[in-house]
Amino acid sequence: DNVDNRELLVKVLSRHGYEVVEAASGEEALDLAPRVRPDLVLMDISLEGMDGLEATRRLKAMPGFSRVPVVAITAYAMVGDRERALEAGCDGYIAKPVDVRALPTQVAGYLESPKPD
Repeated sequence: DNVDNRELLVKVLSRHGYEVVEAASGEEALDLAPRVRPDLVLMDISLEGMDGLEATRRLKAMPGFSRVPVVAITAYAMVGDRERALEAGCDGYIAKPVDVRALPTQVAGYLESPKPD
């Protein structure tokens, strides 16, 4: 996502006690994931280069990441977009503009949900 949107999400989630690591692209996210071992990934769908859906597919295929929740964040609110995100391996979908008041509760919900094997 763009820098301003990422900074807003980082600020909101950090205030609620979450440790946040940013990636500016799908490629960077895939590079960081094995080192950072995130508990949750907020994935913008419309990224430069590799889009968020392809990055999600690749992340979920990496050893140890199939059960890490990935939540799609996108400005696309078209019919079928949610389904495409879920088919790519996303565990949830948040439409932009993100409601920053609701985001911490949404994140907590994804972290608390048990993931099937």
